[in-house]
Amino acid sequence: MHIELRPLRYFVAVAEELHFGRAAQRLHMTQPPLSQTIQALETQFGTPLFSRTQRSVALTAAGLALLPAAQHLLSQADDLLPLVQRAAAGDSGRLTLAFVSSADYSVLPKALREFRRLYPAVQIELHEATSDRQLESLAAGRIDLGILIPPVPDKLKTELDYLPVLSEPLVLAMPEGSKAATSKRKVALKNCMDLPLIIFPRRLGPALYDQIIGCFRQAGLSPHIGQEANQMQTIVGLVSAGMGIALVPQSVSNLKRPGVEYRALKDASPLVEIGLAWRRDNASPVLRAFLELMQKRR
Repeated sequence: MHIELRPLRYFVAVAEELHFGRAAQRLHMTQPPLSQTIQALETQFGTPLFSRTQRSVALTAAGLALLPAAQHLLSQADDLLPLVQRAAAGDSGRLTLAFVSSADYSVLPKALREFRRLYPAVQIELHEATSDRQLESLAAGRIDLGILIPPVPDKLKTELDYLPVLSEPLVLAMPEGSKAATSKRKVALKNCMDLPLIIFPRRLGPALYDQIIGCFRQAGLSPHIGQEANQMQTIVGLVSAGMGIALVPQSVSNLKRPGVEYRALKDASPLVEIGLAWRRDNASPVLRAFLELMQKRR
C-alpha cells in the first residue's frame, strides 16, 4: 500500500482538533476537500478512522492506532529538509581522516577541537597511518583526507590536491643522562655519535628519512642505525629505553616520556613539512568545511 504524506497530515489535523472546521482553518483550506481526502484515506485503509455525528467527531480504534504512527512519520518527514540542508552545508555527515603520528602532537588536536565546536553533528573517523599508507588509501578512495609528510608522488598529482599547514625543525631526542644531555643548550650531532640512530624504515617516509640522514651527512657524519620503528611514539619509547638517539619533528617533543630529553640542534636542520592531501574529485561538503577551517588557521 502506498500512503502519501498529505492525507496523513490532514488526518492528524482532524484527529488533534476533533473538528473538521477547525482542522480546515488550521490547514488553510475549505472543509469539503478536507472531508473528501479523509474519506479517500479511510477507503484506502478499508476502515473508518473517525466516528462522526452532527455534533461530534471522535477517533475510532483504528484512528487511535494510526494517530501516533502518523505523527511520528510526519515529524520524520519534517526533519528531512534541514537534514539535507545541513549535509549540503557540511554541518553533518562523516569525515574519514588519516594522520601521521607527529601530527597528533601538533596540528591535529587543535584542528579537531575547533572543527568539533563548529560542526558538532559531523562524525569523524580517525586512522593513524604512515604517509605511504595514506597515499594508497587516498588513491583508492578509502579516506577523505590525509595529514601527511610530503611529497605527493608525481603519479598521484593529477588525482590529489595538497595544502601545507606546518613547517618545523628537527630536534634531537636522547636518553636522559647521556653524555650530550648534560648540556641544556643546543647539541651538536658529533657529540651524540656514541649512540646508534633510531629511525623508521625509509619506505614509510622517504622524504623525512632523507632529511634526517642528510643532517648527519651535512655535519660530516655517518650514523649507525641501531633500531627501526614505524611510529614516532615507538621511536621515542626506544630512546627512553636507552637504545639510541632520534631526530624527530619539533612537535614530537610534546610527547613527554620519562627518560627522554629533547634538545635543539647546533647543526643545520631542515624544516619538516606537514600538509593535507585529498582527492581532487571528492565533493564532500564536510571535507570542504574542514579544509576551509585549516586554511583559516594557517
